[in-house]
Amino acid sequence: MVITQLSKYQIAETKTFLKLKTTIDKKLYSKIENFIYPQLRENPHYGTNIKKLKGKLEGYYRYRVGNYRLFYLIEDEKLIIAVVDFKHRQQAYD
Repeated sequence: MVITQLSKYQIAETKTFLKLKTTIDKKLYSKIENFIYPQLRENPHYGTNIKKLKGKLEGYYRYRVGNYRLFYLIEDEKLIIAVVDFKHRQQAYD
């Protein structure tokens, strides 16, 4: 029997997200870093808070964090998740 270990994804925060990072509440960012990122590293495609977007945001995924949305792209070939944006749900899909 051969056991294959699934490769884990790396998290890359884009320049756009890094600018926003300073405005995100520290408790909220701590949740992103310590709870959400580990989940995304294991499986960024599926989960209770994960949704693949359609329309003008096709290709993006979003992770629901209460009233906020974390947007990211997945590069499966390189095993990279590019975190792009973080917005309140009321402004998230404008």
